[in-house]
Amino acid sequence: MTEIKLIEGGVCAAQGFTGAGIHCGVRKNRTKRDLALILSSVPASAAAVYTTNLVKGAPLEVTKKHLADGKARAVICNSGNANTCNADGIEIAEETCELLAKELGIAPEDVIVASTGVIGQRLPVDKVLQGIREIIPAKLAKENGSEAAYAIMTTDTVRKECAYELQLSTGTVKIGAMAKGSGMIHPNMATMLCFLTTDANIAPAVLDSALRIAVKDSFNMVSIDGDTSTNDMTAILANGLAENDPIEEGTEAFDLFTETLRAIAIRLARMVAKDGEGATKLLVCKVTGAASDADARTVAKSVICSSLLKAAMFGADAN
Repeated sequence: MTEIKLIEGGVCAAQGFTGAGIHCGVRKNRTKRDLALILSSVPASAAAVYTTNLVKGAPLEVTKKHLADGKARAVICNSGNANTCNADGIEIAEETCELLAKELGIAPEDVIVASTGVIGQRLPVDKVLQGIREIIPAKLAKENGSEAAYAIMTTDTVRKECAYELQLSTGTVKIGAMAKGSGMIHPNMATMLCFLTTDANIAPAVLDSALRIAVKDSFNMVSIDGDTSTNDMTAILANGLAENDPIEEGTEAFDLFTETLRAIAIRLARMVAKDGEGATKLLVCKVTGAASDADARTVAKSVICSSLLKAAMFGADAN
């Protein structure tokens, strides 16, 4: 049996990734980090899935445009301000990418941009710029992935990160991740962000397929308070530094890679649910005997989305 094991390192566990997280001033509390950066040392395949909410945040619109070619190098994310439902959100998101790209010497189109926090207020881009200049190059380091994980937290009480290593027939591959989410969590996607990194050699279209499979049974199956939101995104970068043979759909390598990605996503999804605002219990619904996966998902969602059930579990009283 091929080995899959949990390892240290979080979002920077895979080869070629560095990270950082600092306080740049978006959040008033100076003890709270509010700007995170993840960088791949080489161009990477990239894919993302986004909130199904009808109103989508400006950062999502910019990121979706940037990932049209399936490539990226960096992820920049601020907390404390969602840069959404304000007049110049798109311009601010694009300017953030341009400022970061200039400092890194890469193309703005190679930047994934994300924001989380208060909706309807203008993001102070001057503070973000100040933070970018502080991070590069002084703070970027392989051991600073946890600092980035702290910086994307809003009402979260704990950071959410993990990493796995898997053995393919042509090499060892690592996948790392960080996520945030605590309130306004409901299928499909919610007030949550997740950034995954891997050194696997995999084309953008194949990476996209694997990500969508993983998200379907993880983040899209979480419900805390029944509300969806505007800025939710799960994105992945794969830089190929593991030098394994290219992972192709329909192969054993693809199945193993996807299952590992799914395991990481489920692990993080449970962290998000457990850390829900006001939550005292983590509920996991397991469905057996369903005629199909689709039927099982429908049944599970009907259970976990029930406010009456959650109230009964909270109070330890069926009434």
